[in-house]
Amino acid sequence: MSLFTVITQFLALVVAITTHEAAHGAAAFAFGDDTAKRAGRLTFNPIAHVDLMGTIILPGLLMLTHAPFLFGWAKPVPVNFNALQPQRIGMILVAFAGPAVNLFLAWMAMLFLTEAHTAGHEILAAVIRINLVLAAFNLIPILPLDGGRMLSGILPPALAYSYQATERYGMLIILGLIIAPSVFGLVGVDFNPLMWVLHPIYEALATGLLFLSGHG
Repeated sequence: MSLFTVITQFLALVVAITTHEAAHGAAAFAFGDDTAKRAGRLTFNPIAHVDLMGTIILPGLLMLTHAPFLFGWAKPVPVNFNALQPQRIGMILVAFAGPAVNLFLAWMAMLFLTEAHTAGHEILAAVIRINLVLAAFNLIPILPLDGGRMLSGILPPALAYSYQATERYGMLIILGLIIAPSVFGLVGVDFNPLMWVLHPIYEALATGLLFLSGHG
């Protein structure tokens, strides 16, 4: 992987996760919660959102190991879901705002994408790929991912309450999904449950955006 490719992918990732988190904060503010604004998180300044593990270390390891996709995360924007009005609709739309802005960035890049293999083509391709991966990953219905928040807002109250109790295990499940291929690969077993879940979501989103951008 060339230095240009590394820099391009890293910058595309930083922009993707920064706008993702800023969108959560902006949506929460629109529904009556100013927690993110008071915390200084309604900004596109990456420094306000960078997480050492999710923004620096994990993407670096993925690039070093030539992982098939690159993703990461920023510090979650603080949201007081009890302050949202209306609460359930607010929760769903605040959660969806992050993936939605990533899909918008991917779509905008697709509009300018050409077949010419230039530096500009590589930059746009990185923007498309990383934003699609980030959107697809966050739409997986596991708390505390955005897909989990959206599902929690859709479920009937009793089921939502039970489902929300799984959030304490959510990051462990996600971590397990991420490291499973490496662990099972040590014994020669091809086991990648994250890709089995992520790939169909990615393909569906990519197909839809390609159609909307005239590349379908």
